[in-house]
Amino acid sequence: MIRIVNLKKTFGSQEVLKGVNLTIQTGSINVILGRSGAGKSVLIKHIIGLLKPDSGEIYIDDVEITKLSDREMDAVRERFSMLFQEGALFDSITVWENVAYPLKERLNLSRSETEKRVAKVIKEVELTGMEHKIPAELSGGMKKRVALARALVTDPKIVLFDEPTAGLDPITENSIRDLIMRIHKNQKNTYVMISHNIDFTMNIADKIALLYDGRIIAEGTPEEIFSSDNTAIANYMKNGNRKK
Repeated sequence: MIRIVNLKKTFGSQEVLKGVNLTIQTGSINVILGRSGAGKSVLIKHIIGLLKPDSGEIYIDDVEITKLSDREMDAVRERFSMLFQEGALFDSITVWENVAYPLKERLNLSRSETEKRVAKVIKEVELTGMEHKIPAELSGGMKKRVALARALVTDPKIVLFDEPTAGLDPITENSIRDLIMRIHKNQKNTYVMISHNIDFTMNIADKIALLYDGRIIAEGTPEEIFSSDNTAIANYMKNGNRKK
């Protein structure tokens, strides 16, 4: 579904992406793993077209997007949704209104269809009964669930996750991980996550891509990555970010 070819990006004198090559298969959970500051967020912004590379190509369903006009890129983005690291919920409106927002902005649905879709995803993230609360009344884990519901309500083909369990305690992190896996099993969307959390990644990914020094230095299943005898990979897996 997504293919990245020799992607390069420099900001001033800082070379962030030095030739990234990556293939993401349809219907799988993919995690781009790397230390904080490794360029993961820069890479995901290229995938959704928020940044243009200095060179390289990005294919979404065989459409090369780096040279598309804004109007053409908007059409591609209709396939995407995103769960932001901090949730990016609107503080002054209810859970129901937050989840319904992308439907009102992007799709011309009837009131009954909107209500049906919102009720469905709120049930999927186990927040039935919370529809009339505002974000300030919710715990961190509940806010993540609302953000996940909003990301899924448009039935996107590709969902991008920016550090989906950042800031959560281990018990809540595990519950959100299990929820994401359960929903993915039912829907089979393509999930692309960025994370620096090794434990979370090893327990959720179908495929891991390790971003190191501006390049993808390894791709494979969690078992393949964890058992690698490559020195850089082994050092990261041993000394990288883990929950304490």
